[in-house]
This record gives sequence, structure tokens and C-alpha cells, in this order.
Amino acid sequence: MATETDHPLVILGAGYTGRLVYEKGTARGRIVLAASRTPQHHLDFVPLARRLRFDLEDRTTWRNLPSSCDLLWCFPAEPPELVQEFAGNLTVRRPVVLGSTSAYQENPSRDYPPPWIDETASLDLKKPRVQGEEWLRMNCQAVVLRVAGIYGLGRNPLNWIKQGRVGPSRKYVNLIHVEDLANICLVALERGVRGEAYNVSDGTPRTWQDICHLAKERFGVQPTVEVRDGLIGKRIDNGKLLSLLTQAGAPLRHTDLLQSLEQIVAAETPSEATP
Repeated sequence: MATETDHPLVILGAGYTGRLVYEKGTARGRIVLAASRTPQHHLDFVPLARRLRFDLEDRTTWRNLPSSCDLLWCFPAEPPELVQEFAGNLTVRRPVVLGSTSAYQENPSRDYPPPWIDETASLDLKKPRVQGEEWLRMNCQAVVLRVAGIYGLGRNPLNWIKQGRVGPSRKYVNLIHVEDLANICLVALERGVRGEAYNVSDGTPRTWQDICHLAKERFGVQPTVEVRDGLIGKRIDNGKLLSLLTQAGAPLRHTDLLQSLEQIVAAETPSEATP
């Protein structure tokens, strides 16, 4: 009987998340191929024999994908017309698409805190990316992962605060550590229900006010901007994902934001040379 390791896994757009999926998948004994528009520049972590050139806008590169592979689609699935044309020529065994929790419509009510959002909530189908994701889900039976804000080594929320990209507000934000996300991608490829969507977050929505307070009290990071846009954000329900991970025996490992930030800071801090 064929097993998961008998089928190559192709990562389309092997960037921040895809790189870690490549490492974890390879460590588990899978044949993993990574694809990029410029593999010679962006895939230096991949052996030459496992690099593919792929550009959605260059139809000549579509044939570079092996047939009967598993596919992890990491970049926005747009424009939808080209996504449909490409998918029509696709012979993929199991496709998984990384989407975003921004796919959900903003809550028109001013209730606070905002209501929990599960996978049945209304989508903003005016967004080309959402159109592409939904077409792949319904017509190719792709598993769509609607992913919250990704953080980890090299994407430190403390730096976002220092740089003024975010500031204290009552807006809720949902996060997922990249290491958890990489594991979730592999679980979805192996066990995800075809044609289903899963919300991907650590399950604890937090306000930027709370995160900025934590940054100041524990790390001495002072916010540099004031935010007065009145946005309230979303609270993402990850119950469906947790059920899948429980079945796979692969629980989330980064649910304590303080602990995760401490680990990131420790990894980013150069160690003193021994005299």
C-alpha cells in the first residue's frame, strides 16, 4: 500500500513558512520539492535536484510540477482566472492552500468584544484571493487553512512595536507561531478533510493593548505610535483545527505568547564569546 512518503510534496512559494515545512517534511522522510519564481536566489536551503521554477503567470513553468504529488500552496491564490486555468491542468493528489483570516467579512456590529468567528462565518468574496481559495476548495477539494498573523524567529512582534507598525489599541489580533503552522501544514496534507477549511491560530485572541503592555513590562519595549482607528478586530475560533490536531496526536506547542517571545528574544540575542 502506498504511503505519504511515496508521493512527493511540492511547496509552491517556499518562503518563511514553506522553508520550515521543507525542513520538517524532509526530516520525516518525505521527498519535498520547493518551487519559486527565482529558485537560484530564494531556495539556497534546498539541494539543486529538489528546486523547481514555478511562476503562476508563466504557463511554461506549470509543467515543472510532478504529477500525483501533494501540493502546499503558500502564496495568495490570485488572480482567480489564472488560478482556475492552472488548476484545470493540475494532477495533484492532495492540495493544501494557505489562506488568511482576513477572508472573513468584518463584523458590522459594534459589539465588544467581537463575536467568535468559526469556519461557517461569511467570507469577503470581493477579494480576488478569497475567490481563488474558494474555487480551489470547492472544485479541487483543496484543504484551505485560514491563517492568523504569523510570528516566530525573524518575525518578532516586539520589533513590530518598536518599528511603529502596531501600537496599543483595543483591537483584537490572532496569532500563530510559524513552528506550529509548519506542523499544521503537514497534518493537513496527511489528515485534512478534502474540501474543508480550518481556522489556524493559537486559540487566544489578544488586544494590541495587552500585547504592548506585555512588551513594556517584560521586555522594556515602549510603543512608538498611538492608534485611534477604532477597529475592534476579530476573535478566531480554532476548535475545528484542534480536533484535527488531537486526532493526529500533534498538539499546538506555542500557546503561551510570553514564553514564545522569550524564546525568540533568546535566539536573537548573540551569545557572549567565551574568553
